[in-house]
Amino acid sequence: MIKVNNLSFSFPQKELYKNISFTLEEAQHCAFIGTSGSGKSTLIDILMDPERYMFEGMLEIDPTCKIGYVSQFSQLDKTKETTVFEYIGEQFIKIQNEITSIFTEMETSSDIDSLLEKYQFALEAFDSIGGEDFESKINKKLNLANLMKLKDVRVTDLSGGEFKLIQVMKEMLSSPELMIMDEPDVFLDFENLNSLKNLINSHKGILLVVTHNRYLLNHCFNKIIHLENTEIQEFDGRYMDYNFSLLQTKVELQELTIAEDEEMKRNENIINNLRVIATYNSEASRGKALKARVKFQERLEARRIKAPFVDIKQPNISFGIENEIEDAIVVNVKDYSVSFDELLLDNVNFEIKSTDKVAIIGSNGTGKTTLLRDIFKNNHDSIEINADVKVAYLSQIQGEMLKDSNTILEEFIDAGFKTYDEVRSYISNYGFEGEIVNQKIASLSGGEKNILQLAKVSASKANVLLLDEPTSHLDTYTQIALEKAIEDYKGAILMISHDFYSVVNGMDYVLIIEDKTIRKMSMRKFRQMIYASHFDKDYLENEQNKKAVEMKIELALKDTNFELAKVLVEELEELIKLL
Repeated sequence: MIKVNNLSFSFPQKELYKNISFTLEEAQHCAFIGTSGSGKSTLIDILMDPERYMFEGMLEIDPTCKIGYVSQFSQLDKTKETTVFEYIGEQFIKIQNEITSIFTEMETSSDIDSLLEKYQFALEAFDSIGGEDFESKINKKLNLANLMKLKDVRVTDLSGGEFKLIQVMKEMLSSPELMIMDEPDVFLDFENLNSLKNLINSHKGILLVVTHNRYLLNHCFNKIIHLENTEIQEFDGRYMDYNFSLLQTKVELQELTIAEDEEMKRNENIINNLRVIATYNSEASRGKALKARVKFQERLEARRIKAPFVDIKQPNISFGIENEIEDAIVVNVKDYSVSFDELLLDNVNFEIKSTDKVAIIGSNGTGKTTLLRDIFKNNHDSIEINADVKVAYLSQIQGEMLKDSNTILEEFIDAGFKTYDEVRSYISNYGFEGEIVNQKIASLSGGEKNILQLAKVSASKANVLLLDEPTSHLDTYTQIALEKAIEDYKGAILMISHDFYSVVNGMDYVLIIEDKTIRKMSMRKFRQMIYASHFDKDYLENEQNKKAVEMKIELALKDTNFELAKVLVEELEELIKLL
């Protein structure tokens, strides 16, 4: 359906792609991955509207290919008073109403021939989109997403996550040959994420989905396209198989690199000896030997294996503390309630101790963000903050904490840094180097903005962190770096997250919202609850074993014990087959 061949494209301040090539073919469900700011959304824009961009290379799209699209920044038209069913079936209902209107006109008009022509044209249009049983198709999609209860609800009353799923259904029901979705999972709660997984896996056409969500990546796709450092890599297979392939390659490359380093050291010693001899022996043969050795060394350097996809550089996220608090309650919430048009939370009571790492879990629209924001503002009668606490806040609404009109440098000067050089040195740890530091924040990707927020949170040296969906838009490498930073942090964290992996890998327990209040749940029980709902009964044990073996491989590589690493890789391969 789509073929990209040697495509190159640059912005004035940044080269995005250099001779990239890939294909999208029938029955492929393709995950499009890559680090934040690598150009995934721009490439989608090029595929959607190639005439807008001056690129080099070739882009072939079947002229009959119908493309559906779901944006990561979907906006609801608040002026439209329409039900979920009417919104999803809009194109079907429009043609159906047109057919009814033609019938009515036929009863009084003398120009039957032109009306029959209109009628035939409308019928053909209705058939082309599979309109004859559209009500049944909509009901099936709603059932698949477990959202039949919303069928007659007004679209304006939906949560953001519910509206995203409704958009996905609407596009799928238009029967596109190629469906493109840009981060459709952002801010979806666990139930809605599982619904999205069901919708993706039931879709019959080609899918190209930008996502960093590890749950979807591990359960939805049969092809991976990985964009990194202006290059693209295609992989036919599951994401976990792709990661396994990268790990295999990493073991092989590290072993080769050490062997090459040793060879280069030996050669360097020979060159140095020949240079010493050449200082007191000017025979032509000595000079030729030296030149030959130098050329051999240059060939070794040129042959050194470059593998941009094997070992992606993670940002160096680190949450330090200026003032540690020992064994004290830092946040106390007592009889908290909040309502807007209706009561969201009532009689909420919990306390956070100085080293607790806690996730707030609940469906979209249940008041989680309002609660976190009220704790940050600290002006609510039901919320008491310890006098020694310094709070840092990461917002899911990035404009709350970042000023779009600022450059990156200006943002950190505003945050208290003294000089531009100090800012440059600090934010280089987060992957912001070169000309990008002079870009306006408005021009950055969603992932880059969240990394900047993490950098500001880290710079604050706060002892309590309030994180609202910190993994949203982050690539998987940054998510893992964030999990490590959370693990090493010595203060308290209260985090809203729908990312299952971040919760189970970094939190001590969860506060779960049920029936408009909050109750504490152990991590063991939470894991069992999620796995019982969404995984096979043996999945939890197999995944834990997989993670343990992966950690052993990393340790073996650090010790340059390649024989052990290879044995462990074989063990890992058998575990992956069970998942």
